Amino acid sequence: MKFKIDNLQYCNWTREVFEINRQAELDAVHVTIVYHEDYNELLNEIKKWQKLFDENSDLIFHGTSFKDIEKAKLEKKTSIFFGFQNCSPIEDDIYLVEKVHQLGCRFMQLTYNNQSLLATGCYEKIDSGVTNFGREVIKEMNRVGIVIDMSHSAEKSTLDAIEISEKPIAITHANPSFWHAAKRNKSNDLLKVLSDSGGMLGFSLYPHHLKDNNNCSLDSFCEMIARTSDIMNIKNIGIGSDLCLNQPDEIVEWMRNGTWSKSKNYGEGSKNKPGFPKQPDWFEDARGFFNIEKGLRKVGFSEEETNGILGNNWYNFYRNI
Repeated sequence: MKFKIDNLQYCNWTREVFEINRQAELDAVHVTIVYHEDYNELLNEIKKWQKLFDENSDLIFHGTSFKDIEKAKLEKKTSIFFGFQNCSPIEDDIYLVEKVHQLGCRFMQLTYNNQSLLATGCYEKIDSGVTNFGREVIKEMNRVGIVIDMSHSAEKSTLDAIEISEKPIAITHANPSFWHAAKRNKSNDLLKVLSDSGGMLGFSLYPHHLKDNNNCSLDSFCEMIARTSDIMNIKNIGIGSDLCLNQPDEIVEWMRNGTWSKSKNYGEGSKNKPGFPKQPDWFEDARGFFNIEKGLRKVGFSEEETNGILGNNWYNFYRNI
């Protein structure tokens, strides 16, 4: 069966966005439901999603396992998988790891750019690695079935997480630093260790992480994937677009600052550039998956390899986890 999966979106969720994802034939989307929110704020976000599920039941439903990806394919819907881009919802309480899993969380980043109670973010000057609390949380995430996501984490912390985790981890939305040297993009050495451990990389369409930013060409993006497949097993790569459709500029400030800073800290390679950057014209929304499919074939990937990158590799990762 051929699946199509975008393993990271953070859109301003409306019926229009869900319709676009269906037009793109997405069987599953991993959505960010919180960044810096605590546990009680998470509960409010889940209530909002329950309303979205009720009002758009012909298009989406809450996914919790690989079987829901299969169900979505058969029903021509999109299964929505919850993820956190920070560990804030578990606060300093390891017992909340199981609670958030029961609420439907299936991915959690150990940190978002900055130092957390669990690990070091990619914007910190000193990377001290995974903390004692982080080691315990990783064990608990393994036990209950939450994927460790290190997309915004620093290198040593990511390598630590791969070593500590008994299950493969994911970098759901980032690119290789050899192609474009953004702080959040990952080194060749890290990508090789990730692949050898069975972990997944989702290539990001966020312009600040692309060569030539929003002027990045489809050929350049697909060539980046091809060169990365020389480092990683092709079965360990997919797409995590980091698509942020229709989000107002104040949301990007919230993403980058949370409640830890009063100053404007635009980060993400976008210093002095507030707001969301314009998407490349060949990936303005998820329907750009059709362009990526053509580009991957043009750069030399087989039909099976292309299907793997567009979704089957993520499906297998979900199934194995």
